[in-house]
Parts: sequence; structure tokens; C-alpha cells
Amino acid sequence: MSFISWSEDFSIGIDEIDEQHKKLLRLINSLHQRLVAGDANDIMGKVLDRVADYAEFHFSTEEQWMAQYSYPDTAQHIDEHRQFVVYITALQNRLRNDQGGIAEATMAFLTDWLSRHILEADMALGKYQHATANPALPNVYSTVTYRTDAPVI
Repeated sequence: MSFISWSEDFSIGIDEIDEQHKKLLRLINSLHQRLVAGDANDIMGKVLDRVADYAEFHFSTEEQWMAQYSYPDTAQHIDEHRQFVVYITALQNRLRNDQGGIAEATMAFLTDWLSRHILEADMALGKYQHATANPALPNVYSTVTYRTDAPVI
């Protein structure tokens, strides 16, 4: 059973990005399985590297969409991406310094960040893209209030 299951509630309406979100959910579910099995700490270096690499690829895709559609909240959205990278880098540093609790901290951060980011920032991007690409339809886009209380290590 998955820790987080994909739901259409997560769909932002941009297939390419939705597919990438599904892959990120699979990474989280894989980490959760390892936590349950008790061997997550053995693979944390690889997990964090995979998450960092995939996030870079995914963020690049989102940022290309933002540029293509002249998304007005681009700066705030990119700032969230940068905060994610900073946090993952801090987790990687904690792992290198042999600090404990990395698997649990990573799981909590990824679950919260991904769910919140998809449901707030990415959903607004999807609505904006849909309204921009389909000008005859009602504009359901509204700006997002970005959180500034992201967890800090």
C-alpha cells in the first residue's frame, strides 16, 4: 500500500508536470517502504541524490512552462523551488556529518512540501496556463499566497 496515493486532486492539468509529480510521489513511497522495513538509513545518500536530481529536472520543466505563458507569480514560485533545494542540500550535509534522524526528517519534509507545493503553487500555475491557453473559458486563475514559514534545519 502506498503512503501517498496519486489523486486527481493533485492534477494541475498539465500532463507533463502531472507525470513528473507522480514520479516524485513514487520516490516518497519508496522511501516510506524502506522506513517501514527499517533500512532507510542505508540508502539515504542515494535517495537524497535522486530527489535532488529529479527535483532539478522537474523544476526546470515547471519554470519553462512559466516562461512560455508569462506566469505572473514566477518569482515566488521559483523561490519555493530554491528553498526546496536549500533544504535538500542541508539534509545531504546532515547525512555527511552523520547526524541522526535523516530518513524521518526527509520523509516529513518531502510529504509536506510536495503536497503543499502541488496543491497551492502548482495548482495556480495549472489554472493560469489553462486560462491563458483557453481565453474563451472563464478565468479561474487566482494568485497564490506563498508560505514564508518553511521549516529550517
